[in-house]
Amino acid sequence: MNSSFKNLFLTLLWVFVLAVFFAQVEIQIEGANGWGGSLPTWRIKNHWLLDLFWGGRAMTGYHAWVFPFIAIFFHFPIIWMSQWSWKIQARIAACIIVFWITEDCLWFVMNPAYGISSFNPVLVPWHRHWLWGTPIDYWIGGVVAILLLCYSYKKEKVR
Repeated sequence: MNSSFKNLFLTLLWVFVLAVFFAQVEIQIEGANGWGGSLPTWRIKNHWLLDLFWGGRAMTGYHAWVFPFIAIFFHFPIIWMSQWSWKIQARIAACIIVFWITEDCLWFVMNPAYGISSFNPVLVPWHRHWLWGTPIDYWIGGVVAILLLCYSYKKEKVR
């Protein structure tokens, strides 16, 4: 196994482990009320920017803090190692996308109030746009993450 493939495998495995733990945190916080439905927080339900950037979902105070927290968390190695490059940034962005797709899916799989059989547009109204049985965000995010990972692992040509 070459070192790039091994690094990619271990990176995605670690992202998966992080997603499992955070999905459990959110299950404990939200219970059966997905997307912070019963949390004591502010909520903006209708705005054209939410349709454009948020898949039509409500913006809550909970999500306004948790999304940047996770992004900052994933950027910690840059600070710790005092290294930055566009390729490192692309890999981090890809990992954040993979994290959120995986975490969201695992929220349904591991949540006793849902399960995979309840993962559909009728029972999950906060995901408004679906394609081939999953939220369209998963497809778009997956393609973007793959492109970012390909770029981040691309070897430089020797001149």
